[in-house]
Amino acid sequence: MTIDVLVRAGTVLDSTADALVVFMGIEMAGDSPRIDSLDKALDGALSELVSGGDFKSKPESTCVLYPRGKVAAKRVILVGIGTVADFSGEVLRRAAAVGVQQARGLGAKTVEFMLPSVVTVEAASQVVVEGAMLGLYTYRGQKSTPDESNKVESLSLVVAKADKTAAEAGLKVGSSLARAAHLARELVNMPPNICTPAYLAQAAVRMAGEVGLRADVLERGQMVALRMGALLAVAQGSKNSPRFIILEHNAARAEELPTLVLVGKGVTFDTGGYSIKTADGMVGMKADMGGAAAVIGAMQAIAELDVPLHVVGLIPSVENMINDEAYRPQDVLTASNGKTIEVISTDAEGRLILADALVYSGRYKPTAVVDIATLTGSMAGALGNVYAGFYVTDPALRSALTQAGGTTHERLWEMPLAAEYRKLIDTDTADMKNTGGRLGGANIAAMFLKEFVECPAWAHIDMAGVMSDAAGNPTIPTKGGTGFGARLLAELARVWSSTVKQGA
Repeated sequence: MTIDVLVRAGTVLDSTADALVVFMGIEMAGDSPRIDSLDKALDGALSELVSGGDFKSKPESTCVLYPRGKVAAKRVILVGIGTVADFSGEVLRRAAAVGVQQARGLGAKTVEFMLPSVVTVEAASQVVVEGAMLGLYTYRGQKSTPDESNKVESLSLVVAKADKTAAEAGLKVGSSLARAAHLARELVNMPPNICTPAYLAQAAVRMAGEVGLRADVLERGQMVALRMGALLAVAQGSKNSPRFIILEHNAARAEELPTLVLVGKGVTFDTGGYSIKTADGMVGMKADMGGAAAVIGAMQAIAELDVPLHVVGLIPSVENMINDEAYRPQDVLTASNGKTIEVISTDAEGRLILADALVYSGRYKPTAVVDIATLTGSMAGALGNVYAGFYVTDPALRSALTQAGGTTHERLWEMPLAAEYRKLIDTDTADMKNTGGRLGGANIAAMFLKEFVECPAWAHIDMAGVMSDAAGNPTIPTKGGTGFGARLLAELARVWSSTVKQGA
């Protein structure tokens, strides 16, 4: 999505936008000089709406006014943000999305926002731009007809001249985070006959060239040399060969900066293999590379925001298909750290490709490793589409993830790493098996992954329930990829850079 986003120094009274969005609730006519000046120009229309009970300013409520030349803007759209007790960054983010969606529905091409003063100009700018851009995302896919829907062409923030620098700083962060989510959504929404492992690698390399990341892509022969037996087993049933994508931010400074490694599961389509999914269960499995999409999107934002860390994104990408070469239940695989794995279910493939990627992460001697994956149906069953589950081995990383998730409203719920779950993958045939029964499946999967991690600060995020089709949030499409994780991981990198700096 291409859209101009800018800051304009001035007042709402000289806005010439097709739609001027004004947030009301904490600030109302009568107690805010800025809103009072607009109310006065509109001959008291704002205060009359409030006093008459026609606009109650509850979060996400809207009302459209037509100024009829009393101010230059063609429309004034009021969006509620509630009371002080209601307010949060997410409330404002959603309000911005609602406002811009209302404007788009009315055919507005240019939309301007008056920022609320309840938070700093920089914070308000970030959240409003982020929310508006997230709310404008649409996916047309491979439709052969042109898009005839209304399109917003520009977003602007109107601020006092003294606040322009702060507003531009917030805009930069908000727009980068939104673009990261857009990229993740685009990749998740692509059909699997297009978004193969090779396509995913090409998309990552193209993005890397645009933002200045180093990119390397390992192919099958290189993975064979690295003895990535778990990853290669999953891939061997598909004519589309695997790719192992490596993205690096600040690669030239790897020796002087702390390293954070992000690992994303990239199964571009999952049939379940010989442990085949049902027909209904297979629909939606193009989104099984949601973790990979999150890492690719996050790496774009990390580069754009020049986070002061050495950040490595690792994306093992495969298709899990069936042919006469496909791996089978009861095969025994050897991962790249030498540990052996008995296959019980070929539909527990994500943990196998992540195993080799987690081993590979150790060569960077990271301060922390975080993997993200659409890993288990049991996590979706436990937390639905509201929270992703996470497992963590380090208190500082726990704090950083919780803070990042709170900031982006990509919420995480901590799950247990208990030794009892590890016992459930014991087997007489190998060092471990890849599943351990129906109950506690997400916890068992996490304990499996832990076998391949060398870094003491490690976290695993299971985003199976939040990868697609999330309803009830205007910043997220009701159908298709949510882009979950891209903003979260980018924000984590920003938080972690401060964490390791303080600990130095």
